[in-house]
Order: sequence, then C-alpha cells, then structure tokens
Amino acid sequence: MSNPAAGRDQEATSAEPNSTFGDILSQFEQSHASPADSRGEGRAGTVIAVSGDSVFVNIGMKIEGVIPASEFRDKNGQIDIHPGDQLRVGITGRDEQGYYRLSKLKVQRPKDWAGLEKAFQEKRAIAGVVSAVVKGGLSVDVGVRAFMPASRSGAKDAAEMEKLIGQEITCLIIKVDVADEDVVVDRRAVLEQQEAQARELRLAELKEGMVVPGTVRSLTDFGAFVDIGGIDGLLHVTDISWGRVNKPSDLLKPGDQIDVQILKIELQGAGKRGRRISLGLKQLQPDPWTLAAEKFKAGDRVRGTVSRVIDFGAFVEIESGIEGLIHLSELSWSKKVRKPADVVKPGDSVEVVVLGVSVGERRIALGLKQALGDPWDQAEKRFPVGSIVEGPVTSLTKFGAFVQLDEALEGMIHIGDISAEKRINHPQDVLKAGQAVRAAVLEVDRAKRRIRLGLKQLQPTTMDEYIAEHKEGDLVSGRVADISRGKALVELGEGIQAYCNIAAAESKAVEAAEPQKADLSTLSSMLANKWKHGQHGASGTGKREPARSGQIRSFRILKLDPAQKKIELELAS
Repeated sequence: MSNPAAGRDQEATSAEPNSTFGDILSQFEQSHASPADSRGEGRAGTVIAVSGDSVFVNIGMKIEGVIPASEFRDKNGQIDIHPGDQLRVGITGRDEQGYYRLSKLKVQRPKDWAGLEKAFQEKRAIAGVVSAVVKGGLSVDVGVRAFMPASRSGAKDAAEMEKLIGQEITCLIIKVDVADEDVVVDRRAVLEQQEAQARELRLAELKEGMVVPGTVRSLTDFGAFVDIGGIDGLLHVTDISWGRVNKPSDLLKPGDQIDVQILKIELQGAGKRGRRISLGLKQLQPDPWTLAAEKFKAGDRVRGTVSRVIDFGAFVEIESGIEGLIHLSELSWSKKVRKPADVVKPGDSVEVVVLGVSVGERRIALGLKQALGDPWDQAEKRFPVGSIVEGPVTSLTKFGAFVQLDEALEGMIHIGDISAEKRINHPQDVLKAGQAVRAAVLEVDRAKRRIRLGLKQLQPTTMDEYIAEHKEGDLVSGRVADISRGKALVELGEGIQAYCNIAAAESKAVEAAEPQKADLSTLSSMLANKWKHGQHGASGTGKREPARSGQIRSFRILKLDPAQKKIELELAS
C-alpha cells in the first residue's frame, strides 16, 4: 500500500533535480501550508522568547519566526508580550539568520469583489501572496489575481523581486475595476508607512546628549550621514574631530561603525513635521583646550605644522585640536614680506614662540620671527660705525633712500648724505629702486632700530685730495673769508675751507710785544716800515698785523682730519 505523504515528499524533492536546499524546504512548507494561510487568515503562533529587539514565535514550522519587538510596544515604550502568549501572524520573508520574518496579522484578504471595492474605498491595507514575476511587475493573489508594478513593489532590483515569490505581503489597492476584473496593488506605500511609524517610534526614544551606535551611510564635503537605527543624522565636518579635518573622507568611510552623541534634535520642513538630528563624534573625546593654558605659556618654544595660510597670517597646529595664529607682522623681521605665502606654506614644519594664550577665546598667538632671534641684537657688531656695506636700494622717499643690508635689516641714506658735490631735491635724482650701492655706516641706534648710512662719505672730493697732498706743519696761503667769535674761515682753494683760531694768535702777538720798550728810534723805524709796506704787516720785530676779512695771509697747518674732512690752521705771518 502506497504512502501518499511519502509520494508528495518524493514529488517535492524530485521535481527539480538542481533545486537548492532552500528551494526544497520552501516547496515542502508550501505543500504543508494550512488552509488558513491560503485564505489570508495567517497562522497561529506561540511566543517562545522575548529579547530587547525581537519576539520569537513558534509557528509550527521547522524554523521559528521572529517579529520586531516594536510591534508590541505600548504608548510608554513597554513591550506588551510574554512567552506563552498566543497570536496570529503572517509570514513576510526570511532574515539573514534563516528565521521567518513575521508580522502581527492585522489585515485579511478580501473574499469577494465587494470586499476589494470596500478596502479600496477605505484605503485599507489587505494581505496578499506574491505568486509570480510578470512583465513589468509581480502577480499577487489577493483573493483574485492582482498586478503590482515593479516600481511599487518595494524591491530594489529583479533579484529582490524574485525573493518575494511565495511570500505574504501587505499592500494597498490603488485600482479596482470589477467589469474588467482588473486590480492593481501597491506594497511600497505600506512599507513607507511602516518605516515612517518606525522612525517616529525611534525618534521618541532619542534624547539630546545620548550616545548611540551608528553606521556611516554616505559622505559629503560638509560631513557624514550616519544611520542611527533607521534614522539618519548629520555628523558635520567640524564635529568629527577636535583637530582640523579638511574633508570627512580623511577619517571616515561608508560602512564604518561608530558611536556618536546626539547634539541637537530640531523640527524642520513644512509644518515642522520633519526632524533634523545633529551628531557629534569629537564630543566623546576630551577637549584639548581645557589644558591649553597649563601646557602652553608665553615665551615657550613649540614646534607645529602649518595647517592653512590666509591673507593676514598662518595657522599652525601645535597639538591635535589646538591651532595658533602667526600674524603677518610676526612672520619675519623683514619689511619686504607682504603676504604670508612669501614665508610659509601648508604642511611646513616650523618652530614658533608662544606670544599669548586666551583659552576663553580659544586663541593662541604665535611668532615665527621671534624663534629666529632679533637681528638687532647683533646689528652693532655686524655693522660697526665706519664700516662699508653694500646692498640694493629697496625704496625711495622724499627724505632719503632705504638699502637692504640682509634679510631682516635695512639702512637709510638721508638725502643730505647722498652727494657732497651738489645739492639734490629728491633721492630719485641720483638713485633708483633696485640699484646696488656701497655706503659708509654713520650710526647704529638699536633702541630706535635705525642704521644711518652715507654715500657722500665714500666719494672723493677736492678736500680729500688737498688733505692727501699736505701734511701737518706745512705753510700754506689762504684768504680770510670770514671772522666770527675769534675764529676765521679760511679758503685754501676752490671748495677747500679751513679754520684758524685768530683770538689765540693775537693773544700770542700781544704777549710777545709787551716786553719791548718803545723809544724814539724804534717808533720811527716802525712808522717807516708801515709807510713802505702798507697794511700787510711789519718786518723785523714789529707787531703782527691783525687778520681781517679779505686778507691773503700765510698759515701753518696744525691738524688734518680725513675722516671728518677738517683742516685746522694757525697764522704764520
């Protein structure tokens, strides 16, 4: 005697030689499906376990089913189901572990056309079983044959549509035509409604300040979108790390599992029905600025990396999450620097000096030039007075010209020290920017940070030539040009002037004449000599004639000073 059940099993397992175990199991389950399943009434189940997120149900199959615990939460968020409870469920598919995905059976499959029309008018969800993939969509048994467009199936691709065959689904009727026996259903609308309900439940659980696990879903230039349980939150680029982040992809990639803190939940959109959730990652780490005042003091030397360069300075990261600013004026001692990019570029490693710390404003002022040393500290040793320097003219003003001595120091040639031969109205009459010049150092004033230079001091003049051709003690002739306060200005040649102390010479002449006793014969001799020689003096032991303007007299050179270009004389006759 044959066994019918065994025959059915044999048919189920032998009909498709190339069938997988899953296909065979599905065929077996379909062959053993209860009449209630085919009528859309679902099947009875018994709760066997309740976990935090899932409810496990014995549905009389070899494998248990699982229902999301969210379907049993009450208004207070408590799960109102316990092991041993009875319920009716519908099978919606399989999960990754092989468990049947179940749902509480809240809908029934209409039993006639009148029921279909009523469900359509009430926009009430109904149950159906996907029977096949057809052109443009799926065939669904809802008591009659219905069509579901692929775009309304909720499946992402053809492979997902194939997996729906044999599964019970919940859908809405979007078209019913009794005369033509045409019914069109929509599963996607139901799924979207379920997702919206799940989001609302999830949103109700979330509070600002909570730390939740999440998955990086996508990246943009301004941040990352993170799935925190069916809801997307935005992790802005500024909240990824305390350090500077150029772009989120430098630290994150899609699929990363991260813990984030909910910073803000705010209503947005039309009617304020939507919600925007702001997330933070760096907030889970200590703020480095809390210890900045203790770690960095004014005057400290620190090393850092230039993170960015802007018009008025450069930012340097001296520790992860802590940046300081080098202002343009603190980049270099040189006045030639007009923009920060002339000195540093992003990525440069630099040593800087901490100039000031303001934790409240999250600011640290840094100096690059201070780390290089003040060039004025050695200016007097490097450029002593009287030394000769060379350099290009950097700029011209109406009162002088500036000369570059090195990268940091400039000297100035006053207009009066440019030429000794002629009077000039503007330095540009003689010099031009970029011209290389040799000059003498006339003064170094560290307090005023000024170096005075001279050009004319290096130019040979007629005075230089005259001094070079004479020596002290030489007798020379000159014209008394002017007498003032006992000193005579004497012209020894064109452009050559000297000074003679007339008061001292006359005093000596008086002292030499006083011991002589005048008698008649001596007086007669002096008068005769004066008559013979006029006003140019007396011969013999007579008194020296006083010097006066316009006289041409003989002088003796007392002192020659080449550096100061000065000549001192005394009357010789």
